[in-house]
Amino acid sequence: MRSLYVKFAAVTIGIMLLSGVIAFFISNTYYQHSLKPQNDAKNTEIALDMAAFIENNPEIDISDYLSNIADVGYQLYLVDNSSQEQFFGAAFRENNLESAVVENVLNGEVYHGMLHFPQETFVTGFFANELKNSIGVPLTYQGESFALFIRPDIKLLFNEMHLLFGVLFALTIILSILFVLFSTNYLIKPISRLSDATKQLAKGDFQVNALSTKRKDELGELSSSFSQMAKQIVENEQVRKEFVSNISHDIQSPLSNIKGYTNLLEDNELTEKDRQQYISIINEETGRLSTMTDQLLLLASLDHEKHIVKKKHFNVSSQLKNLLKSYQWLIHEKEIMLSYTLPDLEIYGDPSLLNTVWDNLLSNALKYNQSGGSIDIQFTYTNEQCSISFTDTGIGISEEEAERIFDRFYRADASRTRSVKGTGLGLSIVATIIDLHGGTVIARPGETAGTIFIVTLPISN
Repeated sequence: MRSLYVKFAAVTIGIMLLSGVIAFFISNTYYQHSLKPQNDAKNTEIALDMAAFIENNPEIDISDYLSNIADVGYQLYLVDNSSQEQFFGAAFRENNLESAVVENVLNGEVYHGMLHFPQETFVTGFFANELKNSIGVPLTYQGESFALFIRPDIKLLFNEMHLLFGVLFALTIILSILFVLFSTNYLIKPISRLSDATKQLAKGDFQVNALSTKRKDELGELSSSFSQMAKQIVENEQVRKEFVSNISHDIQSPLSNIKGYTNLLEDNELTEKDRQQYISIINEETGRLSTMTDQLLLLASLDHEKHIVKKKHFNVSSQLKNLLKSYQWLIHEKEIMLSYTLPDLEIYGDPSLLNTVWDNLLSNALKYNQSGGSIDIQFTYTNEQCSISFTDTGIGISEEEAERIFDRFYRADASRTRSVKGTGLGLSIVATIIDLHGGTVIARPGETAGTIFIVTLPISN
């Protein structure tokens, strides 16, 4: 992750430097095409005003006047027809003016050296202290012709500004780099923690506690989501362990019975009555394994193939009534008193899966009920949703058990349910199917005894 820090810092600093270079060339283009002509015109006007003042005041001493002008920030070069020349102010770095230029100015032309100075960088163009980078104007003083060349003394005018701008530029670069390094560390630190946490998860350690952050940006949300994911993984891992433990127990038990009774069948002295009893037990345990396998396959399909839900409009009341008819023999056998209210209503859902829901709830109500008990089924609805409740007078559940009863392989208090065979998957299947339909299912203890299951479903899509 340090490499990411270095890359991020290097890229940011590179962008800063590249931006500076691009800005430099853009500024140079702007100077060459806009500021340079303006600078030439401004200095030409000043030179012409100086020449006009000297011509209109022949009584002044030209040397004293030009010396005073030089003191306020100009470099001056004065030459006459006899090539006698004088310099005023700071010396030019290069006295590279061609004699033809001087002749043209003496003949009355204006020399625009600033405008026609070679188009290099603006640093060279503006700050080049060369005689040819000046303005030349003709001048007549006391009947004699002169050529006067002027340019601003950049060093005199901007010496302190040069230092100030240099310090500001250096501080800007240094502080920018420091801020980039600190801000990069601030940005990369949560990513480093996420990387470490990911490696920790990859090693099987799901207790990730180093991702707490008060940031409100995207990285803060990412850290928060990662923490929630880690917690969910911990919960899923616990569920997985319980699942493996429960399914191992639930599979081992019938297998042990099948093996035991198979060994007993090998006894040649076994009576026919005992033989038939053992075969019946083996068939029963085999059916139990088959049911568990079917339920596991159904759960896997519901978990991983959401398109398994094939919804259509159907009469849920008729479906429930047909289910009750199929259980009529068991209801009579256990002497259960059945009551129900099932008004006609069509809903939008998967008939096959919802029939599995009613089948599981009704079989549970019969399985855990007492002989001579009762089951009450109530069906109510509004414009938007319907509610189906199953109330029995069976062994009941506690508030704590009601919170976990829909977990896979969870079964209530073994001391009360050991005589009732089951896989612990039925209610989990119920909860999954109802969730796929956008509904809810809850369980709670009955008012006096037994259990109440309430399913709520939307009527339409």
